Amino acid sequence: MYWFSLRRALCLSVVLVSVFEISLAAVLAIDYGADWTKASLMKPGLPFDVLLNKDSKRKIQSSVAWKRDDRLFGSDAANLASRFPSDSFSSLKLLQGASHDSPPVSYFTQISTSNVIEGPRSMVSFRQSDGTEWSTEELIAMQLSYIKRLAEDAAGEPVQDVIITVPPYYTQFERDAVADAVEISGLRTLALINDGTAVAVNYAMTRTFSSTPEYHIVYDAGASSTRATLVSFASAEDPKTKTSYTQISVLGVGFDRSTGGTELDRRLREILIDAFIHKHKRDIRKDQRGMAKLWKEAGRIKAILSANTDAIAMVESVAFDIDFKAKVTRAQFEKSCSDLRSRFVQPIHDALSSSGLKLSDVSSVILTGGSSRTPMVQIAVKAAVGEDRIALNVNADEAAVLGAALYGASLSRQFKTKDIRITDTLIHEIQASYFASTPGSRTINSHIFPRGSKYGTKKTLSFNKRKEDFSLWLDYKNEVAAGFPREILEGQISGVTEALANLTERGAVDPVIKATVALSESGFVSIKEAVAYGEIKSSLAGKLKGFFAGVAGEPEGSETGEKEAEEAVLSKDKKEKNDVITIPLPLTTIYSTLAPMSVAEKRTARDSKEVIFSRLRALDNMEASKQLREEAFNTLEGYLYKLRDLLSDGPETPFMKCSKPSERETISRRVAGTSAWLNNEGEAADTSTLFEKRRALESLERPVVHRYKEIEDFPEALNNSQKWNWSTRLFLADARANLTAEASAGIPSKWTAEELDALETALKEHEVWLNDGIEKQKRVKMNEDPAIETKEMRSKAKALELHLQRLVRRKAPKAKKVPKASETDENGEPNRTGGKQSGHDEL
Repeated sequence: MYWFSLRRALCLSVVLVSVFEISLAAVLAIDYGADWTKASLMKPGLPFDVLLNKDSKRKIQSSVAWKRDDRLFGSDAANLASRFPSDSFSSLKLLQGASHDSPPVSYFTQISTSNVIEGPRSMVSFRQSDGTEWSTEELIAMQLSYIKRLAEDAAGEPVQDVIITVPPYYTQFERDAVADAVEISGLRTLALINDGTAVAVNYAMTRTFSSTPEYHIVYDAGASSTRATLVSFASAEDPKTKTSYTQISVLGVGFDRSTGGTELDRRLREILIDAFIHKHKRDIRKDQRGMAKLWKEAGRIKAILSANTDAIAMVESVAFDIDFKAKVTRAQFEKSCSDLRSRFVQPIHDALSSSGLKLSDVSSVILTGGSSRTPMVQIAVKAAVGEDRIALNVNADEAAVLGAALYGASLSRQFKTKDIRITDTLIHEIQASYFASTPGSRTINSHIFPRGSKYGTKKTLSFNKRKEDFSLWLDYKNEVAAGFPREILEGQISGVTEALANLTERGAVDPVIKATVALSESGFVSIKEAVAYGEIKSSLAGKLKGFFAGVAGEPEGSETGEKEAEEAVLSKDKKEKNDVITIPLPLTTIYSTLAPMSVAEKRTARDSKEVIFSRLRALDNMEASKQLREEAFNTLEGYLYKLRDLLSDGPETPFMKCSKPSERETISRRVAGTSAWLNNEGEAADTSTLFEKRRALESLERPVVHRYKEIEDFPEALNNSQKWNWSTRLFLADARANLTAEASAGIPSKWTAEELDALETALKEHEVWLNDGIEKQKRVKMNEDPAIETKEMRSKAKALELHLQRLVRRKAPKAKKVPKASETDENGEPNRTGGKQSGHDEL
């Protein structure tokens, strides 16, 4: 309350300091999981830590839900599943990049009460109880947008760049789905990083390593799956800068897509379902709310069984107005999951196998992921690797997001972090396919990115027999997961005939078509460019003949590393700059199977004129308007309570002393009328009306507040005015004395008599004005407007201060130099020769 705080501020002086800070870019890291999402914000000036939600929790449930017109996130959304099962959406990570008829969708329908339908591009969409439909990407984008708002509240500025963790086994389709959701949310993908690699970055941040590699396995038992990433850590030296850095290299990965915490919850819920059916002879599977309640209870029981041998499941009115109660033992739970023990361990063996290392080469197995705390999982892992190798030295929940944040910071010039460089590897082998140049001939497959290929590399395919337009397909060599296609994309290369004719006409010998395929640092594969390439005859024809023969002799579709091809071109280019000619060819990319959202579709998430974005923007705007209206309602209601308290306080309060009876009467009537209006019509009032009602009340209180502020500020303003009066008088006395002394000595003065007279005139005018105002103020009562405003007092005192400071800060003029006797002639005039005659005069 303003008036009550003023009572304690009568004798306090507050100095406000304005600080200007240059805003620096922030980087947001998100570890989006099937159950929980963690985020971290890297921004200069903020401590490096996990981002807290509005309830100050360090992790956020990966849920979005509607309660009628209210959209909720996190735990609030997850808790609505038992009341609004068709309007609550969780575990959406299981559906990223999945087609509507795939096994992941079938599994999702076993654990979720959401209404799944087929959406655009044969992907998954959801239908709410009111008929509204949302795609998986849109629902995930809403959650990312919620985290974006949390980050912007913490940063105090817009946040755009984000780095997101993904499982290492994610296909191109799943990575595209992540990138699409990021773009819809209004964020910008800085990079995707495999979660095991992110944990490795976090592990390396506070440790030093020798040049001899250390091998560790990052074991991540999450909700949706289980992963094992075998990583080497070593110290290396940059050959250019001669500085050392930590090199992290991913050597092998193992995974099980269907073994994780979600499957444990599903099996535990089956135990509860069987117990309910056995006891009450009713099939609870037909009740959506009941199934949602048992899902939530299964999660609670699983956590209890991690520390206890048994637990009591209790759900009030679970279904059919029946209160459910059942005892579940850890032994019973582990028996139902007995087949999962080996599946939880198998990723470790697969990571070792793919890396070519033995378990004896591994220093430790770093446990992460929420399910790694499950006793059954820990026992299985310890039995497989030995208890002495188990490492619990990272935060199982936060290591991935903190590592991702550190990696994201290293990609930005705004931050200076420990020099850690990572080399990640491809899990799914990729091949290029194309038809042979002979009509009706076979399809040729070229193995371009085998398993273990490094992220951030490129391959160049040479086609020396192509004379017409053709297509190049990029496919997975083998099936990557049930329900996911092998075909990734098709690149249609056109303009071939014209480009080859152009090169031949310009003298090129045996021109070829080259296509560059790239594997990005985020695990995306693409055809970067296609060119017609040729070399022209020169004086080095003999030497080049062998080179051209080599090119012509390359098999159809032969591939070379980008670095080798580039060096071959550049080496010739240095000798004969005009020898090499490349003509870019039109390249059209077509997604024939699970296509990512098109540019137009993604633009709908960023352009208000398009459908998807307008829907999400409408939601955001509606919620922002609703929040603003609630704020206006609450502030008006609170202001009314405040005014009532002021009017009912005793006569000695500042408000009562500084207000007139007529003013209090007017305020009292307005408060009563506004309170009645708020109770009767306030719920239907719009935001502007609520704010207008408050402004009307404030206009009545404002004169009273002004009087009290003037009474409070008057002593300080008066003291300031008198201080400059005194300082000016002191200066004038000293300055006039100096002026007289300097005139007697013939020394130039800093000031003239006229300037000092002008300052004295300004001083006297200020003193007269101030004294007159003080006398008038003495006759003013506390509930009357002041006779002299402190704002005007400060303004006039400032004018006198500036007048004084202009004279005080003036530098003394330099005295004229008096020539020495040797520097004057016999008439006393300065000697122009500097006191010495020339040698000619001496002669």
